[in-house]
Amino acid sequence: MLIYDQPIDPPKPELRQAAAPAGFNLADLIRLLWQRKVAIISAALLCACIAVAIGKSLTPRYTAGAQLYLDPRELQLVERELTPRAQDVSGLAMVVESQSRLITSNKVLLQVIHDTNLLRDPEFGGSAGKGIFAALLGLFGIESRPTAEQTEQLELGVLDALNRHINVKKTDRTFIVDIDVWSREPAKAAMLANAIAKAYLAESKQSQAAAARRATTDLSGRLKELQQRLRNAEEALATYKAQNNFVGSQDNMITDQQLSASNQRLAAARALTLDAQANYDQIEASRRGAADPGAIPEVLQSQSIAYLRAQYAEAKKKQAELQAELGPRHPALRQVDQQVDDLRRTIKEEIDRVALAAKNNLTRARDYEASLNKSLDVQKSQSVQMSQASVRLRELEREVEASREVYQAFLKRSRETEEQESLNTSAARVIGDATIPQQRTFPPAMSLLALLGFMFGGLAAAAWIVAAGRLAPGADPVRPKLQPKQDPAPEPQRVAAPVKPQARPSVTPQPAARPAAGPIEPPFEKPLFDKPLIAELQETDVMRTLGGILTDGNAADVTRFGWPTLRTSAALAPFSNTTRQILAALAALEPTNGVPVLAVIGTAGDRDRSMVALNVALVAARDGARVLLIDADGASHALTDKVAHIGKAAPSRLDWLTIGSKAARAINTANGIAILPAIGGSGAKASEAIRKAIVQARSAGGHDLVILDGPAMPWDAAERKLFEIADGLVAVLPVHGDINEAMEDIITALGGAERKLAGVVLNELQPSVASPQHDKQYA
Repeated sequence: MLIYDQPIDPPKPELRQAAAPAGFNLADLIRLLWQRKVAIISAALLCACIAVAIGKSLTPRYTAGAQLYLDPRELQLVERELTPRAQDVSGLAMVVESQSRLITSNKVLLQVIHDTNLLRDPEFGGSAGKGIFAALLGLFGIESRPTAEQTEQLELGVLDALNRHINVKKTDRTFIVDIDVWSREPAKAAMLANAIAKAYLAESKQSQAAAARRATTDLSGRLKELQQRLRNAEEALATYKAQNNFVGSQDNMITDQQLSASNQRLAAARALTLDAQANYDQIEASRRGAADPGAIPEVLQSQSIAYLRAQYAEAKKKQAELQAELGPRHPALRQVDQQVDDLRRTIKEEIDRVALAAKNNLTRARDYEASLNKSLDVQKSQSVQMSQASVRLRELEREVEASREVYQAFLKRSRETEEQESLNTSAARVIGDATIPQQRTFPPAMSLLALLGFMFGGLAAAAWIVAAGRLAPGADPVRPKLQPKQDPAPEPQRVAAPVKPQARPSVTPQPAARPAAGPIEPPFEKPLFDKPLIAELQETDVMRTLGGILTDGNAADVTRFGWPTLRTSAALAPFSNTTRQILAALAALEPTNGVPVLAVIGTAGDRDRSMVALNVALVAARDGARVLLIDADGASHALTDKVAHIGKAAPSRLDWLTIGSKAARAINTANGIAILPAIGGSGAKASEAIRKAIVQARSAGGHDLVILDGPAMPWDAAERKLFEIADGLVAVLPVHGDINEAMEDIITALGGAERKLAGVVLNELQPSVASPQHDKQYA
């Protein structure tokens, strides 16, 4: 087995060395430069002189720098600042960046222009000197003054020139800003840098004062409106209180006080009524009962009844004495009896009077309670009305309170901003005044310019000498032109058997034993291709569909045959690219009539060869080629079985192609591929028919590529003749077997036709198990 990494016909080492192009090595390069040392040194000195002359002619620049400390944390002179301060680091950095941009603002630079009188400085485009006409007028005492428009244009020009002379940069992770100004005069550069720093500080102070003044003006303009709004709200509240009789404090109205007092009096009246009722009931019960009516508390408290009871006791005592001394009919005794009866009747009358008084007291208490209830009902009705009116009252009170708070806040803030107008809260300051520079910044020192010119001139001269020696090697006295050696006749060599990289563990073949002395085999013909290209057909490159169920009756689609076909997205996949390289190499051979013929062959029993041939045709068709795919496998004719169920298809430009004694029609597909079915019969008859079909296809000129599917191994003599008309061969090797052994079998079977082997396809797809009958049931 041969090694595939080497070409089919590699040149011998000595021939490759002889054909190598002549070039310089390090020793030759040093030798060439040493011989041209005078020219190199002369060119270097010349460039050094030119660099010094250019440096002398350039206008010098002097740069002066001033340093500013821009602290975004301003001085807190009042409790509430006019603008909020940034708290985080990113916010502080943005403030410093913004302030550094303000340094080169037009307002600051215009102030610098007026302060330093740059309008008369010619370095910045000013008009320091007068023109000839103006000078002549000046001799007569006439001075021409520029118009306002001319002055404005002059200011804009000076402003643009000054802006180009300034470079403001901020030091990272600090609040320090450098102001660099360059000028032709060192003193002017320092003066301008200090003037810019001073103008920025003044502008910063003025901007703060202007902001405070603007805020004060805006707030003051709103005060009168807010004051009038507060006055209107208070007047509306007072008018509403007067209309609805809201008298008293806000938290304690008179109606509420009256309602509370009435409730208290009603409760007291109800208590008195209950007391009078109890007293009256007790008196009536004592009078109706057998108890002594004089035991009633009201009777006991009466002085008249007490006096009568004392007299009654005295009369009773006297009656008892007289009854003991006198007879019952004695006038004195009868008089005492009459007195006792009168006293008893009088006491009873007094007790009745007490009971009547209790009854009258009960009636009065009931009447008083009823009057209080009536008055309370009236007060409740008034209270409900006042509550409904209080809703609007509270709304007016809230409006008054809100207007008062807003007015007070605006009044207070207006006074604060008015005071801040005269304060400078900025913490920016100059930490480094610009000084007069002692050395220029441009152009560099003359010694540096001379060194740079010398190095550049020497390198340019050396490069020129080396380039001239490479472009005209015959004129090079150091390295003469080499004459290539004559190539000897190439030795015959067999085509290599490709080994798929990393497909399976490689087995190092043992060197074959040298055969015994015998007759010398005739040499092989020179291969048409340097070495066959390897294309790998993988599962990720194809898609699978069920056979025939999606095929249109009028236009066949090869992607719907049920075979794995290339995806549209795999147009740039390795398989497609390698196939294009094989077809390009095939087209470079300039085949007969410009229509190349490619035969796809495989091992014996490999049923996936037809599928690979279809995918090769599909790659060419998707690139715009018109492909004729001929089924040259008369034994299995798998491709013919796929298109046999297609109905009467429209004939192609080839019309009827004669294969043997029968006429076969090339079936056009929707993919740009015309498929010519196979025909049964002997191998010689079928092969001759295929040869005629290829000749007819070439003469018709309707196709750009002809691909033969097969024939299948083993080949007979008639099938081998097809390889003579084919311009190239592609071998299909299944990776599920031994690909090295399969390749050896194909090469051995090809014999002399192996020189036409243009490529090898490693079929890494899963083996096809579907039979033609299985596919037909879907048709």
